[in-house]
Amino acid sequence: MNLRELVSALDDFASLSLAESWDNVGLLVEPSPPHTVDTLLLTNDLTEEVMEEAVQKKADLILSYHPPVFTPLKRVTWKTWKERLVVRALEHRIGIYSPHTAYDAIPHGVNDWLAKGLGACTSVPLRPSTAPSCPAEGTHRVEFCTDNTEHLDTVLSKIKDIQEISCLTTLPARVEGEEQTRVSLNCSQKALLKVVALLSQHSLYQRTEILLLQKPLLPHTGMGRLCTLSEPVSLLDITERIKSHLKLPHIRLAVGMGKTLESPVKKTALCAGSGSSVLKGMEADLYLTGEMSHHDVLDAVANGISVILCEHSNTERGFLTELRDMLAIHLQNKVNIIVSEKDRDPLQVA
Repeated sequence: MNLRELVSALDDFASLSLAESWDNVGLLVEPSPPHTVDTLLLTNDLTEEVMEEAVQKKADLILSYHPPVFTPLKRVTWKTWKERLVVRALEHRIGIYSPHTAYDAIPHGVNDWLAKGLGACTSVPLRPSTAPSCPAEGTHRVEFCTDNTEHLDTVLSKIKDIQEISCLTTLPARVEGEEQTRVSLNCSQKALLKVVALLSQHSLYQRTEILLLQKPLLPHTGMGRLCTLSEPVSLLDITERIKSHLKLPHIRLAVGMGKTLESPVKKTALCAGSGSSVLKGMEADLYLTGEMSHHDVLDAVANGISVILCEHSNTERGFLTELRDMLAIHLQNKVNIIVSEKDRDPLQVA
């Protein structure tokens, strides 16, 4: 399968527009074209050990959930391990693609896989995603009317000089029995300030309507999940379920104030990876994530919320097996898809 064709198919599987704004997703390393992908290697983290595995297994593309290139590289030498990853990839004509938080957001992604460990439940995103292209442009719509054609030409000329203005239209309108012209435009938050100043300068602000353009929410899509169990179970039971689902002999548990291991768990707020920013302030019986700061754990416990921490990548890696099967169908079995055997969490119980 051609690399560009495969990347397009991967983008269709999970739109990169769903990724967080701070993230670095998509095709990160591209061998010179044409480049055919016969074998795709899936990994949670692209380490040097995993790169060697990719070379040995003759992978043509690595899909690394976490982006191995995150902060900008000022040079590509043999000095640091991330630079060496890029060097090795290009030497062996191996592309690198990372979806990261796009896979967190999608309905069939990492967080929904993690929620399966709780048992039968319904779930909704903690921070829903919005449709990326509706409305197409702008954060605000501005509408105003005037009956002064010459005056209007001056205003429109100045409006067109403002950056981040779109969908500018003029239509005839009848206002209180008078023939006027209605002007409508979309603009960014930054441009709105300039538009308001311009309209105020020309005594049009009193006749102006400003509407906030809100993008519709995407169903079942977004960061984190709030899961409501069909039947409440004890904290001890939910702990055992999670250990079984993640295939872990140990997890870390902080019991909420006033709670015990026998206390019922009905609602769980979860976020794969490092979930503090998504979970904080959510009402639930339990927080489930990979890692949280010491003080965020203390805050949760003080509010009667128990916390389960499983280490960062342990809440993500198991998804790769399901991903392999889903991508095989999505790519119509045109590519051999394998899951890394060398990928593992760097932390272990000693």
